[in-house]
Parts: sequence; C-alpha cells; structure tokens
Amino acid sequence: MKSLIDEWKYVSGSKFVRLIFIGPLIAALFFGLMFSHNQICKSPVVVIDEDHSEYSRQLISKINASQYMSVKNVYASRMSPETLLANEQAVAVIMLPNLLGIRQQQGKSTNIGILMDNTMPSGLTGIRTAIQEIIQTENMTLSMTRLIQKGMDADTAKGIVSPLALQQRMLFNPTSSYVGFMVLGFVNIVVLMITTSAAGSIAPRLRQEGKLFTNGNSPFQLWIRCVPYTVLSSISLLLSYGLLKQIGGMRFEAEPYLFIIPLVIYAFALSLLGMLIGYTAKDISKVSLRTSFVLYPSFLATGIQLTPLAFPEPFQIFAWALPMNWLNRLIRGMAFRDGALTAYSQELGALLIIIGVVSLFMGGLFLRETRKASTSRELLLNADVVPGGL
Repeated sequence: MKSLIDEWKYVSGSKFVRLIFIGPLIAALFFGLMFSHNQICKSPVVVIDEDHSEYSRQLISKINASQYMSVKNVYASRMSPETLLANEQAVAVIMLPNLLGIRQQQGKSTNIGILMDNTMPSGLTGIRTAIQEIIQTENMTLSMTRLIQKGMDADTAKGIVSPLALQQRMLFNPTSSYVGFMVLGFVNIVVLMITTSAAGSIAPRLRQEGKLFTNGNSPFQLWIRCVPYTVLSSISLLLSYGLLKQIGGMRFEAEPYLFIIPLVIYAFALSLLGMLIGYTAKDISKVSLRTSFVLYPSFLATGIQLTPLAFPEPFQIFAWALPMNWLNRLIRGMAFRDGALTAYSQELGALLIIIGVVSLFMGGLFLRETRKASTSRELLLNADVVPGGL
C-alpha cells in the first residue's frame, strides 16, 4: 500500500492529471464540434444536358430535389470531366444524352452516364443510392403508365413492374455520424497515448531515483502503482464520452455506473501494458518512442476508421492483444446497441487475460532484476569482506 500512496503523491504533483483530463476533453470538444454536422446531405454535381427536352429538364429537377445531390451547373454540350471536376466545385458529372426525351416517348432504352471523382470517396456519400432511386422510380412510373394506358389497373401494373419492394432501416448510427467512430477513436487514442507514456515511465523513473526496490522485492508493489493511472483515465474517458454525447450527438445508451466497470478494466490493462513496454527503458525519454508500438496498431486495426473485418484474418487476430480492440467492441455493444454488461463476458474476459499475461511478463522482468540486484549486492559485500580478512 505504501507504493500506491507514493504513486498517488507523485501523480497528484505531475503533469499527468492535467494531461489526462485536458487532452481528451479538448479532443472531444474540438472534433465533436467539427463533425457534429458531418453528414453530406447535398453532394454538388454538374449535369451535361445534350437533349434540351422537357423530359431532360424534369429529370434535372428531380436530381436537384434529391436529398443527396445538388445541381450546381447545367451545361448544354459535352465537356471534359477533368475540366468540370478540376476545382472540386463538384464531385460528379451526370450526362443526359441526345434524343433522351424522344426515346423515352418511344419506349426505348437509354444510357445515362455518371462520372464520379473518387479521390475523396466520402464526398460521394449517397450519390449512387440517389441515382439508382431516381432511375428506378422513373422506370417504374413509365412502365406503369404504359400498362395503365393499355387497360390494366394500377395494382396489377405495379405487381408486374415491381413485384418486390425493399424496406431498409439503419440501426444504431442511422446518419453515419463520424462522432460515433472517428471522433470517438481520436479521444481514445489521446487517452491511450497519455496513459501508456505515463505508466511506462514508472519503472525507469523509480530506477533512476533508486527507489525501485524501496518497498520490497515483490512485483505487487510495482503492479499496484498502475491504480492512479487507471482511475484517472477511466474518469477522463467517461467525461469525454459525456461531452461527445452533449455536443456531438453521439449515441450512448449504457448507464454510466455500469459502463465504468469495463472502462476501469480497460484502463488497468492499458496501464499495465504501458508499464511492461517501458519497463526496460534506460530513461524516461525512451518510453514515448516505445509506446508507438501500441499506438499505431491501435489506431489502424481496432475499428476506429475502418472495420476490422476489412483486414486479413492474421491482422484481426493480432488486434486481440490490443486493449483498445476490446474497448471499441464494448462501446459498440453496450453504449451504441444498449447491450447488457453480462452479454459481453468475452470482451471483459479478453481484457482480464491481457492483464494476467502482462502481469506475468512484468513480474518475471521484475524478479529477474531483483535477483541481479541481490547478486550485485552479495558481490559487493564479499568484495568488502575479503580485504578486511586479509
């Protein structure tokens, strides 16, 4: 317990307290506000209308009325898409060919072209869906009109033209808000960086101060020093999530008093992992560089910007060793889907396994250093005794 008290005293006077609260809260505030209205409701497009018919004008009006697209300009003749998309004033070019209206009246098929700038795929959100909906609606309307003109009733005509209708519903993040994954990931990364760097500096700091074995030769006296970092990191994460919910509209359905349980387990696993990574560092300045071995894989492979299912299976398995992988799963399960704590025993168990494995490795390193220190002391004592005996 003396080690724990000593570490609390050190933490209370260090920069860690300020960093662990100010850093994540600033990230949550800044990115939460930045992406609070991130949905691209009206992607800008330009239309090349070579037909100049009443029908083409009606089709352009329907494109502009879509909730996903906004027609910025209409050109009367064909132009190079490189020219039209050069200054990023539009993300797509829609081409309405000549004789479109006449072929529509004759009941003939016509190809409508759409050229999309995929250098920034996020700008194309919804355009494919919108175009498909417009074309499908036009085809169904035209087909039903012709069948009704031939004497068929509307219900029968609809059953022939469109016998199946699709109804879909997006769950848990219906607006595809970046706050629920990208911004949340930034906040988690900030906490990971600060916590692993601080916890990783414990052993090198104590070694430099000559206090590594002050409170005994048991690994427990070092293990328990992670508690202050665990408590403060857990509180910081919970406050940051609350801020994202208030300013960014992030979905968070779990009760805070329940969600603090996985947060504490995660923060403890993260602190221990940081301590293990920095244990053999010769001085504190080397710790930050070592934490990048956890920082970058956590950013890339744990579902912050890209689902882990997009990675090859070996990479998915590698992510199991990263505490943030299991935190992200718990957030998606408990906070977003409103799952019960008991339903996520696998994720909690994985974090506990990480704690156990890291504790074993760290205990082994500590005991090995203890034996080396004891051997060195014995050699010094023997060296002092031998000259005295002579």
